[in-house]
Amino acid sequence: MDDSTLRRRMRQNTPSQSSTTRDVPSEDEDSGRVISVLDIIRVIITLVGASCALSYYITSGESLLWGQRPWFTRQVALQSWWNGPMNLTPDQLALFNGSEPNMPIYLAINGTIFDVSAGRHAYGPGGSYSVFAGRDATRAFVTGCFLEDRTNDLRGVEEIYIPVDDPEEEITSGEKKTRAEKERRDAKKRVSQEVQNWENFYTNSKKYFPVGKVVGLEKPTGPPPELCADAQKGRPKRKKSAQKSEMPGKPVQ
Repeated sequence: MDDSTLRRRMRQNTPSQSSTTRDVPSEDEDSGRVISVLDIIRVIITLVGASCALSYYITSGESLLWGQRPWFTRQVALQSWWNGPMNLTPDQLALFNGSEPNMPIYLAINGTIFDVSAGRHAYGPGGSYSVFAGRDATRAFVTGCFLEDRTNDLRGVEEIYIPVDDPEEEITSGEKKTRAEKERRDAKKRVSQEVQNWENFYTNSKKYFPVGKVVGLEKPTGPPPELCADAQKGRPKRKKSAQKSEMPGKPVQ
């Protein structure tokens, strides 16, 4: 093989400068590389792990989540979520009153059932709010009469917001009737708002959560329940009517 043939073959097997430069990424290309999704996931996992470790250290090993217990970290809440909403009759609801340690504790407000097992010390037997366990005691949430009003019957409960009549008040029967109708409408709205506030309290709680509805509730019959003594004493007193003996020309403040 002569020298010319050998040189020609060497040139064919040697990569050109242009192709070599094209295959090696430049420094500018490396600096402009976009962060991958995997990199973001790694950063998030690192931050979460660091937060859990710090929480474990600060709480002396008691909690990885800074003392919080989200519902999805509790087995009973996960099981309830997996099984879906339940419908219980009043008799079935009564079984979940905390007397059985292995059963959850339920209470109901306005027909919605809530799991309050996380507050067993308060809702279980002997607890401050044990009267609510296993029943729908919506009326008691409005009146504050725990023992007397353990029922869902809200008839007449609006009286708690209606001022007590003043027998010495000078007002015509027509004015009194019109005023009474307005006051009762307003009072019923306040009752609805109070009930909704309690529902929101349990719905938005970090400890408790809704699990279903009460079914088979019979429509109340007969006369409405009377206000308990404490609720009756707490009714507002009607303000004295403005004096009509102001001096002429003096503006009423």
